[in-house]
Amino acid sequence: MKEIQTSIPEALKNFDQLPNTANVRQPVVQALYACSPASVWRGVNAGRIPKPRKLSPRTTCWNVGELRAALAITGNLGA
Repeated sequence: MKEIQTSIPEALKNFDQLPNTANVRQPVVQALYACSPASVWRGVNAGRIPKPRKLSPRTTCWNVGELRAALAITGNLGA
């Protein structure tokens, strides 16, 4: 039987130690809100998840401080 391995991003493992000025990518946001990629974008459009920043044309990230503030308000009820 084949075992499926899932890896936890380092940024998620160390999220509590990251400074508020740090940025994280979408897989970390998905794990924080326990949702799918589509639900992340629905949450952004609805205002439940902070808007991301574009670092380059193909790189989108979220600010850790803004995510912490949003999670504190919502109590991590999901996207």
